[in-house]
Amino acid sequence: MNNMSRLEAKKPSICRSEPLTGERTRASLAALRGLVTSCYGPAGRLKQLHNGRGGSVVTTSQSAALLAGLPVSHPVLKVLTAAVRNHVACFSDGGLFTAILCCNLVENVQRLGLTPTTVIKLNKHLLSLCTSYLKSEVCACRIPVDFSSTQILLSLVRSILTSKPACMLIAKEVDHISTLILRAFLLTIPENAQEHIILGKSIIVPLKGQRVIDSAVLPGILIEVSEVQLMKILPIKKSDSFKVALFGVSLSGDLSDTGEGTLLVSYGVSLENAALDQLFNLGKQLVSDHVDLVLCQKVIHPSLKQFLRTHHVIAVDRIGVSLMEPLSKVTGAWPIGSLGSISPSSYGSIKDLCIAKFGCKHFFHLIPNKTTICSLLLCNRNDTAWDELKLTCQTALHALQLTIKDPYVLLGGGCTETHLVAYIRHKTRNEPESVLQDERCSQTELQLITDAFCSALESLAGSLEHDGGEILTDSKYGHFWSVQANLPSAVNWPDLLSRCGCGLYSSQEELSWSFLRSVRHPFPPQTCLSCEATGSASTLTLDCFTAKLSGLQVAVETASLILDLSCVIEDTN
Repeated sequence: MNNMSRLEAKKPSICRSEPLTGERTRASLAALRGLVTSCYGPAGRLKQLHNGRGGSVVTTSQSAALLAGLPVSHPVLKVLTAAVRNHVACFSDGGLFTAILCCNLVENVQRLGLTPTTVIKLNKHLLSLCTSYLKSEVCACRIPVDFSSTQILLSLVRSILTSKPACMLIAKEVDHISTLILRAFLLTIPENAQEHIILGKSIIVPLKGQRVIDSAVLPGILIEVSEVQLMKILPIKKSDSFKVALFGVSLSGDLSDTGEGTLLVSYGVSLENAALDQLFNLGKQLVSDHVDLVLCQKVIHPSLKQFLRTHHVIAVDRIGVSLMEPLSKVTGAWPIGSLGSISPSSYGSIKDLCIAKFGCKHFFHLIPNKTTICSLLLCNRNDTAWDELKLTCQTALHALQLTIKDPYVLLGGGCTETHLVAYIRHKTRNEPESVLQDERCSQTELQLITDAFCSALESLAGSLEHDGGEILTDSKYGHFWSVQANLPSAVNWPDLLSRCGCGLYSSQEELSWSFLRSVRHPFPPQTCLSCEATGSASTLTLDCFTAKLSGLQVAVETASLILDLSCVIEDTN
């Protein structure tokens, strides 16, 4: 039989017009919205990700881990999840916020029956209204960051930690880790910081199976070593400084780094002996140059290790590629990439070298002369909780870095969203002329899109409640208030409410409340947040300004892109 006859004919691609009107698309979008909504906030429900072929099980409520392990086949969902993952890759935080808002916008607008052009145009205007207000000096949900005080920065870190329940932290542990993250961040800032700051790096060192409270921050770098390796190196001689050589090339003596091609060897020449001779010549130069510490990314030959040890040179191999850049910054050494003669300028130095033991692990602690590199020794009870805590710490450190560029934070706990809703409703109701004149649409269309946009934000804020409680907003600040379910018929709100979602305002003020999404007359929320108000609250729930602003833009722009899809072409081969 001819082999060509076994080949199937190529199937034509399938073109689906108006993809958003299909039941499959609506069901898929609703399923994704339900998934991400259930994970949102401190009371979010955890998800376990695993596949049928085995492998590790991931327990998480974070968008980065959730979307990375979630197989998505629908074209519309691929667009949405790709946009969210790209946002998280750039800003670390706000992935669930972005995904939920985007889903809400698409679903709300679908019910209106307006043309995509009109919807996109007005959504763009409403987004501009939000971003302009959030960036303005009169914004009442934006707080400037005072770097001379740790209160706001600690509240930001604490808010990020408490929003990730899979970290399994109690209040005391949250406070401890928050302090460590802030300390690690401050250690990465140069002492003599100029206008353009180049931040250092915080290296997270794993220590699983230990108490969270045993976590610590140390300046410099921790390099894990085995107890056997440590016994061969001890004792370490005392010195004012240690001269360091950093190798990025293998010192094992094998020929794996010679590249491709034919190797010509003269008769009677032993490649192994020749390689060893070259290594010993290298070792002699290191000894003559008074090198105290040799660090190698790959493997060091045992004979070379023994030679260096007899000359009181400490040799540590299998460092790994991830530590090479931080080691270069800490020591000032250039990674050596050949076995030839070493330039004296390639060497670096450290202030001190000591042994540290945490739990059952031993480390070399490289203490630098002056550097912006530190090690965050991170402990947690088990692998799953540690993985989630590591991801959360990276998010918090990134959020702190973003505050240097934009030194502001936003009020969290749903208050920014409900405040924005009050601002937008009042603005579009009382000043519709500017929009209608610029966008050439009717007042009815503007009102319909405004209601859909505000409803999407309200639903996003309401996603923080997972236990059937009621959500309220006040008519003075437009903040978010949560109260337990099954309320009595006669209710005195100040007795049931304590503080708003962000913790800024107390229910003991003279306020009036209404249920979220209830019909009420638009009101102007109070603007210009006072310093006295932010200073009076002991603990605030805060969000990263840059990440949330970007998430808002990505959500609206991605929703516009999805709504503008006229057809989807799928290759079924």
